[in-house]
Amino acid sequence: SAVTVSPTYRRIGLAKTLMDDLEYLSTDVYNAYFVDLFVRASNILAINMYEKFGYVKYRRVLDYYAGGGSDGSNTNTSEGVGEDSEDAFDMRKALARDVKKESVIPLKHPVRTEDLEW
Repeated sequence: SAVTVSPTYRRIGLAKTLMDDLEYLSTDVYNAYFVDLFVRASNILAINMYEKFGYVKYRRVLDYYAGGGSDGSNTNTSEGVGEDSEDAFDMRKALARDVKKESVIPLKHPVRTEDLEW
């Protein structure tokens, strides 16, 4: 799933409200250890916002956002990665169940999308 706040509704606290709701449901309904999200590595504004909300950069995911041509065609290179592909940060926030905050200890090396567990 992807959640985006329209530019018209930015800077009024809506993102914080949405994240608070997600954390509440993850804690009180699902008893989860952590919540995570993926953000473009180049999206410094979003990264800073999530860090203010208590998220940490858990790991870099190489070529998470696949490249594509402006006409919608795939612009793969010989390695099978799009020329316009971009890395993502998997950002995490530990919840109450993870008392020792082990779920948010950053990895020291990047991972590929095929290494992700869903």
